[in-house]
Amino acid sequence: MKFFRQALILCLALWVLGSLSGCAVRPFILSNVADALVSQAQDFEDDIYLARDASAFYLKLSESVLRETPGNLKLAESVAAGFTQYAYAFVSFEADQIQSKDAKAAQQMKERAARLYARAHRHAMWALETSTPGFTKALTQLEPSATLRLTEAQVGVAYWAAAAWGGMISLSKDDPDTVADLPLAMKLAKLAWETKPDHGRGSLSSLMGTFEAASPGGSLALAEKYFDQAIAQSKGQSAGPWVAKAESIAMAKQDAALFAQWLKEAIRISAAHRNLENEVMRARAAWLLETMDDLF
Repeated sequence: MKFFRQALILCLALWVLGSLSGCAVRPFILSNVADALVSQAQDFEDDIYLARDASAFYLKLSESVLRETPGNLKLAESVAAGFTQYAYAFVSFEADQIQSKDAKAAQQMKERAARLYARAHRHAMWALETSTPGFTKALTQLEPSATLRLTEAQVGVAYWAAAAWGGMISLSKDDPDTVADLPLAMKLAKLAWETKPDHGRGSLSSLMGTFEAASPGGSLALAEKYFDQAIAQSKGQSAGPWVAKAESIAMAKQDAALFAQWLKEAIRISAAHRNLENEVMRARAAWLLETMDDLF
């Protein structure tokens, strides 16, 4: 009921905004609506299906407000996170599940997931560009570690920009231009990691591990260090690093025993620490265990 009450308030606020075009109080109302949307995104929810059903409304509403407040980094982070998580948890994962039964439908879902990742990436990069004019050009043409820095306020947006970028690349292996952006996505993640390595209680370190393992010539040893750092930063309460470690390290080594061990640890953690992220990872870990014979 809380979500629907807040949704009604937000809808009424947007209706009021539509009638206040050019009015001096419009920016104030927009700011409050943006804050309410960010607060809504942070609400606890551990039911995957309820979250999925509510996500479409929230994302469209948040995206509309973000277009009116492009400088709001917290809202940009929330929108980019929402589209990225929706693509990963509800679209790409379902595509993986039906791949062996309906390859055509799975491909269509992967294309949709890639578009959602791209949407998240655009919102996040525009927020970075708005807060630091010339950011995109600097990231593309210069060596970020020497010439470009993120503020702590930008780290969350940069994390989701890089995560969405990585997701888009993983689903675009037949598109050389998109795949060629992997080094830029890694640079952006590294910029964020250099500023705040413990961001997201290990989420950023886990992303660094995934990128390192996926990079041509990347070091599995370094990737595993990133994952172990993510596990420590989460204080053992996040299932995500264990799933990522299993898919990146154990798969690369073709070590079925480690694969199963790490996925079972993810399931144990998700049962002990209930939240939406862990529920998503529990579902993926369980599915990966069920399909192990096809992977090894």
